[in-house]
Amino acid sequence: MSKNPTYLESKGHYQILDGLRGVASLFVVAFHVFETYADGNRFKQIINHGYLAVDFFFVLSGFVVAYAYDDRWGKMTQWDFYKRRLIRLQPMVIVGSIIGALFFYSQSGTAFPLIHDTPVWKMLVVMLVGCTLIPILPSMDIRGWQEMHPLNGPAWSLFFEYIANILYALVVRKFSKTLLAILVFLSACLLIHYTVMGPQGDVIGGWSVNKTQLYIGFTRLLYPFFAGMLLCRMGKLIHIKGAFAVCSLLIIAILCVPRIGGSEHLWLNGLYESFCIIILFPLIVAIGAGGSLKSKSSIRICKFMGDISYPLYITHYPLIYFHVAWVTNNKIPMAQGLLGGLGIFVVSIAIAYGCLKLYDEPVRDWLKKRFLLKKA
Repeated sequence: MSKNPTYLESKGHYQILDGLRGVASLFVVAFHVFETYADGNRFKQIINHGYLAVDFFFVLSGFVVAYAYDDRWGKMTQWDFYKRRLIRLQPMVIVGSIIGALFFYSQSGTAFPLIHDTPVWKMLVVMLVGCTLIPILPSMDIRGWQEMHPLNGPAWSLFFEYIANILYALVVRKFSKTLLAILVFLSACLLIHYTVMGPQGDVIGGWSVNKTQLYIGFTRLLYPFFAGMLLCRMGKLIHIKGAFAVCSLLIIAILCVPRIGGSEHLWLNGLYESFCIIILFPLIVAIGAGGSLKSKSSIRICKFMGDISYPLYITHYPLIYFHVAWVTNNKIPMAQGLLGGLGIFVVSIAIAYGCLKLYDEPVRDWLKKRFLLKKA
């Protein structure tokens, strides 16, 4: 046996999909900034469907996981797969929890009534648990919103993504295309039933540990993740010119469409969201994966957008908590507060880029050398 260490190299990226992930991440930040001024009213939100970016991320993740690992199970074990996914995702989960802890006491006020009375030791316990991505029960809430990750709310979607990865490694990777298609169809039925027949007319939710929120979380996860996987296995990509621009405009349009149907006809909005998640998001991924970039500037833009997308998503929300506290405590109107919101947007990108270059990339490189090198 050779003593030369070998490494199961990462496959080449779909550059346009990387760029689209970045576009969606930027709109998540903008959505959360504007959400501050909606007074908790989903009908008043300006970037009204910005939360659908999470469902788009799930489609992308399913596609990428199938592309990266479906043909590699003869070369790796389940534990190898788990290590690779942990090395890719977990370092930023940890730093997101730490950033949330650093900003926590600056967010005290009427919007977050529990912060003032939360002792440091309890906050640190929540931070350490958050670093593992294990959900916090409502009894351990330290903010007042009953989030499963009260220092960094968006980590809920990573929790569900981990579940999807485990399901894939344990069972779904062995599914035939037909069996996977049946799973995707049943998941689509579940999604339509909830959005069209459910009490909200949307997919908002998934971030708390209770029966209702967990149901929403699994409903949001199952169709898009496994539909993305099925799309990759089918290999039916769409080749058009200007794919990145077309897909970016589609994503922006989908996320910015105003609420449909109002409070009297919730099912209309549910129908819209089901159509976006079931039809449009896989279509966008098929176009993005089938497209190509010609100019060096486009390649650089997509690479940058893809590089910062995950760090931006997983680190921006502590700043949003701060923004919410500032607006609420001082009764700041939107016209006056949006300059501060723009600052939050810019600083979020700067923090994400700093975390990427100074922490995430070096740590992942070290972890790969330490845990993924094998003897040939």
